[in-house]
Amino acid sequence: MTAALKVGMISFAHGHANSYFQALMNIPGVVVAGIADEVKSRVEALTERHSIAYYEDYRKLLETDIDAVVICSENVHHAQLTIDSAKAGKHVLCEKPLGISVEEMKEMIRVCKDNGVQLMTAFPCRYITAVTEAKAAIERGEIGEILAIKGTNRGTMPGSWFIEPSLSGGGAVLDHTVHVMDLMNWILDSKVTEVYAEAGTLFHEIGVDDAGLVHVKFENGIVAVIDTSWSRPKSFPTWGDVTMEIIGTKGVISVDSFAQKNEVFNDDSVKAKWSSWADGMDEGLVRGFLDAIREQREVPITGEDGLRSAEVALAAYESIKKGQPVKLA
Repeated sequence: MTAALKVGMISFAHGHANSYFQALMNIPGVVVAGIADEVKSRVEALTERHSIAYYEDYRKLLETDIDAVVICSENVHHAQLTIDSAKAGKHVLCEKPLGISVEEMKEMIRVCKDNGVQLMTAFPCRYITAVTEAKAAIERGEIGEILAIKGTNRGTMPGSWFIEPSLSGGGAVLDHTVHVMDLMNWILDSKVTEVYAEAGTLFHEIGVDDAGLVHVKFENGIVAVIDTSWSRPKSFPTWGDVTMEIIGTKGVISVDSFAQKNEVFNDDSVKAKWSSWADGMDEGLVRGFLDAIREQREVPITGEDGLRSAEVALAAYESIKKGQPVKLA
């Protein structure tokens, strides 16, 4: 019988930690062996309900015999947590964006390789059925040669540490560029060579950008734009969207990632809600990570993938500051 994979979780600062935790609990042959979070109240209910070891100091968790960690901390801590985990011999699934500078992301990748562990970036949108079906249709040549892509990632302003640059590294442009940028990179398999962006604070009284348009040019000549914003009000039925219009020489593919939903009306919440009936993208992500570890093959979404998308968001901020396009090396 194959031994169970022991996984630890480091920080529940990011809300995705809760869905990743549920995914881990649903997957056979996996044990959540410990949770580390300096804010005990964020995880106390889970650790007590499921009798999971709690660690205030993540380094104590890394001293145990766990095989891998899932990191969902504030963005600014991703690099140090990943590097320490790699040096302890643990495989890493790190929440996006992978890092807040190109230099630290390259160091994260290097240290993981030097220590023989896997580094995977958390881009669950690759496991959305609409996205995978669109990619397959493109590979079959159904819309000919791609000319351009228009994407959106318009969500609800998350508040908390997300709007503190010292912890997040940026606003909506950083938070919401990376998901759709990763999908574009994955579908096109071509390097971004130029970035031009505009951003502003249009919807909320906060100290970071909550709206932006990020334009990119790819090495193969394709152009794309992403509407990256925290423009959805609290009353919106769900947190936001992930869409793409992929324009080809023979047709167009429209991707609405969360269109598979039911409308729910509940007097307790006093607003309409959308309940998705699609496959769970977060569980797909976690399964992809764990399967790669078990089968000793490369993770499906690498640290390099995380770097490629985050460097576009960082270049967008440079473009906004300069007021002109920025070339990527």
